Amino acid sequence: MSTGLIIALIVIVAVAVVAAVLMSRARGPRHGTGLKRRFGPEYDRAVARHDGDTKAAERELAERVERHGDLRVRSLEPAERERYEARWTAVQERFVDAPRDAVAEADRLIAELAAARGFPADGHYEDQLAALSVHHAHHVQGYRRVHRVAQAGANGAHDGGAGTEEMREALVEARALFEELVRPSRHEAGRHRAGADGHRTSPADGRGHRTPSLFHRHQAKES
Repeated sequence: MSTGLIIALIVIVAVAVVAAVLMSRARGPRHGTGLKRRFGPEYDRAVARHDGDTKAAERELAERVERHGDLRVRSLEPAERERYEARWTAVQERFVDAPRDAVAEADRLIAELAAARGFPADGHYEDQLAALSVHHAHHVQGYRRVHRVAQAGANGAHDGGAGTEEMREALVEARALFEELVRPSRHEAGRHRAGADGHRTSPADGRGHRTPSLFHRHQAKES
């Protein structure tokens, strides 16, 4: 075998190895430590749901990555972002007098916002939740809690259902996911800063101020 042919074979093998590594990284973590790092608290919940069977939990999480890992999140127009922020502020204010209705509206609002960003929609809650867990694993539990409380209220489970404090905690936890979904991506934020007047915006509402303190005052009163 000639030296040139040997070199050509080595180059082909090296290219194939590099391509395999890049494809693996693009697909994201599939097993063990990679899944645990990616999903964080969702990993532990999956293991608990499978009665401690880590292999079964990892198969479930790997399947979520396979289905939703390549999802392309759509940017929000500034007017869209402002409408969603205004609706969330209204939810917080409504909680003072009608906590159950506010939680139900928060559940609908997050579902609509997630759909607007490109996550599964059309009432497919489980599929939407799975996709959100792949991209927002550390904040998806709040949506799960709000949805559970909202569904209990819709089914008439007022007696023995969630109390005001539980609903408040669910709404506070869900707000973290809402803020993740409504805020601009790093690319969008960088583009905005390049064309803006230098004022920094907060992650809560994108306009340089936090949401009104009504909800926080109510939290203090309830605690």
